[in-house]
Amino acid sequence: MTRSSAPRLRARAPFSLGPAGRWLAPVVSIVGLLIVGLITLNLLQGGVPFVGGSNGNGRPGTGPDQTLAPSNVIVVPPDVVTVPGSIVYAKAGNIWVQTGKQAKQLTTGGNDTMPSWSPDGTAIYFIRTVDGIGLWPSSGVNREYQLTTPSVMRVDADGSSAPVVVLPGKITQGNRIWQAWIREPVLSPDGHTLAMVSDRPNPSQNDVMLEFYDLTTKKTEVPNLPETSPLGHQDPAWRADGKFLLYVRNGREASRGAPVIDRWDVAKGTASPLTGPGYLEPTYSPDGRYVAATKTSTFGNDLVILDASNGRELMRLTNDGGSWAPVWSPVGDAIAFLHIEGQIVDLKLAMLDGAAPNWTVKSITDLTQVSGLDGSSRPGWFVPKDQLPAPTATPLSSAAPDASGSAAPQ
Repeated sequence: MTRSSAPRLRARAPFSLGPAGRWLAPVVSIVGLLIVGLITLNLLQGGVPFVGGSNGNGRPGTGPDQTLAPSNVIVVPPDVVTVPGSIVYAKAGNIWVQTGKQAKQLTTGGNDTMPSWSPDGTAIYFIRTVDGIGLWPSSGVNREYQLTTPSVMRVDADGSSAPVVVLPGKITQGNRIWQAWIREPVLSPDGHTLAMVSDRPNPSQNDVMLEFYDLTTKKTEVPNLPETSPLGHQDPAWRADGKFLLYVRNGREASRGAPVIDRWDVAKGTASPLTGPGYLEPTYSPDGRYVAATKTSTFGNDLVILDASNGRELMRLTNDGGSWAPVWSPVGDAIAFLHIEGQIVDLKLAMLDGAAPNWTVKSITDLTQVSGLDGSSRPGWFVPKDQLPAPTATPLSSAAPDASGSAAPQ
C-alpha cells in the first residue's frame, strides 16, 4: 500500500474512545485498526450511542428533527441555570469553554478532541491530530503511508496564547516513521503527571494501555496491567487527592462488550477491579467517596452513582438509554453529561438534592441545545477555590475492595 492508495486514519473517529490494536506492519496495522475500531464500537454498544438517527443499539432516536447549530456556534438556552465555574467540551473538532451563559471557542482547525482541565484551571490539555506521511518497510523497501498522528496539546484556558505541543505522537525508529495512539490526557492534581491511554513508546508491540508521563522529567511509565488484548484501556480519571486513579479495562462477553472499572493505587503501584462488567467513563465525586459512571446495557447507556470503596451501585441518574460521559461538579451537587436526542449531542445537567448517598435528582436541564457536541470527548469541569464550599474535616476514603467486593480498610 503506497501513499496514493493508503486510507486516511482518523484518530478522532466518532465514538471510538480507545481503539487498541497491535500493529505488526503497516498493511496489517491499517486493516487491523479498522477492525479494532469496529470491535471498539461494538464494545461500547450501550456505552456510547451512535450519532445518526439512533440513540444507541440501533434504536430510533427520540425527539423531533432539529436543525443543528453551525459549527462555530454553541446554543446556550436563555433560561439556563448558571453553574459555578466553567465546563470544557469539544464541538466539530474544536475546544470550547462555557462559563455561565457564555461559550467561548479556544481552538480552530477541526482536529482537536478530548479536553481536560489543569488542576489550577489555567490551562486545558487535549488531543490534536495532524495528517502526515509515514515510512515503513514493505518487501524490503521503505514505502510511504498517510497517517493521522495525535499529540497531547496545552492551551491557556482564557485563549490568550496559541496551543503548544506537550507530547508528540510521532514515532521514529531508525528510518521508520509511524504514529502512536494517544487518547484522553488528564493531569494529576499535583500538576506533575499526565495519565492517558496510549500504545507508546512502540506501537508495533503495544496495545493502547494506561500510561503516565512526567511533565518534569519527560519520562514515561507504562504499568504492567492486565488487559484483554487487543482491547486495552480507556477513561483515566484521578481522585482529587491524587492517590488513586480510575480507568476502564475493556473486555468482551461473547459478542458483547464488558468494560470494567479498575482502580490504580499510586503509592502501591497496583490495580484492582472496582466494578463488574458493564461500567465505563468513571468520575470521582469531590470528596472521593462516590463515582459517577456510564452503565451499559442492551437498552442503551445511562448514568449511575457507585460507592467508591466497593463499586456498589447506589442510584441511577438517568433512564433514557442515551446519556453518557458524566463529570461531577467540583462543588459536589451536580453532574453534567452528554445526551443524544435524534441525531444531536448536547450537554445536560443533573442537579442532586439531599445528602449523600441518599440523593434524589432534583432536575435535569439543558446546558446546550441543538449544538452537536463531539460525543467522543468527555466534558470537564473547573470551579475556582473561592466558589467552592469549605472542606470538611473528614479525609477522603481510602478503602479498597477486597476479593469479596466489600470494603477493606487500608
